[in-house]
Amino acid sequence: MASFGWKRKIGEKVSKATSQQFEAEAADDKDLTDDDDANWVHAAKRRKEILLEDCVKKSKELKDEGANLAENRRYREALIKWDEALQLTPEDATLYEMKSQVLMSLHEMFPAVHAAEMAVQRNPRSWDAWQTLGRAQLGLGEIALAIRSFQVSLHIFPMNPEVWKEDLSWARKLLEQQKATKTESVQALAKGKELAQESIPDYDFESDEIVAVCAAIAEKEKALSAAKTVVIVSASGTVETVTEQDNCPATLDETLFIRAR
Repeated sequence: MASFGWKRKIGEKVSKATSQQFEAEAADDKDLTDDDDANWVHAAKRRKEILLEDCVKKSKELKDEGANLAENRRYREALIKWDEALQLTPEDATLYEMKSQVLMSLHEMFPAVHAAEMAVQRNPRSWDAWQTLGRAQLGLGEIALAIRSFQVSLHIFPMNPEVWKEDLSWARKLLEQQKATKTESVQALAKGKELAQESIPDYDFESDEIVAVCAAIAEKEKALSAAKTVVIVSASGTVETVTEQDNCPATLDETLFIRAR
C-alpha cells in the first residue's frame, strides 16, 4: 500500500528563467497600468479645470449683461441674469452685492439684506459688500446694525469718503433722532399717567356729607316709585297726565276717558 506524502508546490516545476521572464512582464504591465491611471487622473483634472474655466467665463458674461440691464433700470431682467450666473459661480460675492443694490432699488428690503449678508459671508474683506449691507439694514430701520456695518467697511477701507461722510454720518443722525423720539414718548406717557391720577379726586365715601346726599337721593327715588303716572286720552282727543297715589287712586268716568299707562 503506497503511503501519501506532501504535494509539491506548483512553482517547483517552473524553471528559473521562465519565472524571471514572467516577473519582468508583470512589472511592465504594472508600469503600463500606473501610467494609464496617472493619465486618467490628469485628464479628469484637466476636464474639470476646463469646465470651471467655462463656468467662470459664462458667469462673467451673465454678470456683465445684468449690469447693463440694471443701468437701464431693467432690474427684474438683471436679477434673472445674476441668478443664472450664481448657478455657475455660487461663491461670487460680487453677484450677491449687486443683487442687493438692485433689490433696494425695488424696495424689497428683506431680500436685499439677505443678499448683502451672503456677499459678506463669501468675502468678509469686501468693504463695498459691508457698505451695501449697512444701507439695506437702514432700509429696514435697523440703525444700530447699519452703523456697525459701516464701521466694518471703514475698517477695511479707511480712506473711503462716501462711507464716512454720507452713510455713517446719516446713520448716526438717524440714531440720535430715534433716541430723542423715544425720550419724548416716554415723557409724554409719564405725563399722561400723572394727569390721569390727578383728574380722579380722592373722595371720602364714609364722610357725613356723602352719607346725607345718598340718603336724600334714596328718599327721592322711593317717593317717585310710589307715585304712578297715568296718561288720560278723552274721546275728543284731549290728552291729560294724572299722577295717582297707591292709597288714593283717581276716580274718572270710564265712559269718557281711555286710560293708557
